[in-house]
Amino acid sequence: AKKWINIRKSYGNFYKVPRNQTKLTTMLEKLGMNYDGRPHSGLDDSKNIARIAIRMLQDGCELRVNERMHAGQLMTVSSSAPLEGAPAPQMPRYRN
Repeated sequence: AKKWINIRKSYGNFYKVPRNQTKLTTMLEKLGMNYDGRPHSGLDDSKNIARIAIRMLQDGCELRVNERMHAGQLMTVSSSAPLEGAPAPQMPRYRN
């Protein structure tokens, strides 16, 4: 991967919280969610990160690439940079 979304950065910027409040368990707790699965399990961590991302989208966050690798160096991508790739997924709308 050469570019990605660092969910901790996105969460901190969107909800206006300091970096020390962006640990996975803290983010879930602040969103009123429990950790599902075993801590530090790659699959379970990924599922919980996805739950946070879904909640952020529901709350109106526009998730954007915010980090990338360039010449072996980690670089921050400006939030004013144009959107890349596909538009953010929309939550399915269910008919009642």
